[in-house]
Amino acid sequence: MEDITIVRHPLIQAKLTKLRDRTTERLQFRVILEELTALMVYEITRGFPVEQVSVQTPLEECEGVELAKPVVLVPILRAGIVMLDGVLSLIPNARVGHIGMFRDPVSLQPVDYYTKLPPNLAEALVIVVDPMLATGGTAVHAVSTVKQRGAIDIRFLCLVASPEGVASFRKTHSDVPMYTAALDRELDTHGYILPGLGDAGDRLFGT
Repeated sequence: MEDITIVRHPLIQAKLTKLRDRTTERLQFRVILEELTALMVYEITRGFPVEQVSVQTPLEECEGVELAKPVVLVPILRAGIVMLDGVLSLIPNARVGHIGMFRDPVSLQPVDYYTKLPPNLAEALVIVVDPMLATGGTAVHAVSTVKQRGAIDIRFLCLVASPEGVASFRKTHSDVPMYTAALDRELDTHGYILPGLGDAGDRLFGT
């Protein structure tokens, strides 16, 4: 698909393979997910605007750059919260919002139970993160929420996506760049990605 950036770096793909492996234990799964998110951030921030600054080295003044806009991270609870440290390890000054949702097991529609976002989203680069883009309902709703709160410059980051989820997302948010480590084959009848990596939240939290 041309509507989504699939990051195929060897390190990213090797770590994704470990996430897919059903024998990967909870602690290792969590650590790898954080590392994989940090690697993905390099790609997602490639085009971020910068501005010139001057710093004093131990020897002389030097010209450099810093990000021109503040960054806001918005993980979709619950699994998205584990991706947070991976991003913050590279952008430690980023502000953080939270959107809590779960997918109804019957209707497969998102159910919103918590939203807390920083002010002045219109001035920030906003990154919405969730490990999985399955049906797309949760991601669509989350991005709609940050737009309603004023966000303009938004990117969506996941680790595994389905074609159905990408198509659903694009119908509503064609203006939002999408990044993933893998575009998988399809959804099953229960809305799970195939081959996928199972339920990320369950594997992270042992539920």
